Amino acid sequence: MFDNIMMWIWLGVVVACVIVELLTTSLTTIWFAFSGVLMIFLSKTGIALQWQILIFLGISFALLFLTRPLVMKKIKATKTNVNALEGQEVLVVKTISKFQKGEAKTKNGVIWTCVSEGEDEIPEGAIGLVTKVDGNTLIIKAK
Repeated sequence: MFDNIMMWIWLGVVVACVIVELLTTSLTTIWFAFSGVLMIFLSKTGIALQWQILIFLGISFALLFLTRPLVMKKIKATKTNVNALEGQEVLVVKTISKFQKGEAKTKNGVIWTCVSEGEDEIPEGAIGLVTKVDGNTLIIKAK
């Protein structure tokens, strides 16, 4: 009877961890959710509760400290289409000044909000070079 209840408790732990992970997207509680899935099956073996908790914590922290850094490195290494704009030339279609954002058109015809890398003004019609992408704003320097 107690083994059956523990299965449902571990399922509740899994659901709670997944919900927290979806809300935070920090890749921390997902490892506890994976451990919880394993514990659902281990709870059916009749292992004592204190051992279940120790096994759960051991597996969770092992996954957290051993795999999370690798996954985070892989996620950060993944470039998006926006990052591909770095190093490309753009045409300034709205003057960029020190206190005013401008606009620039990329080779594929998309117009982006942009700012100057320094404090230089870049006039309309000038060619700029994208040095960085910050959110949805291109940081460019005059070419």
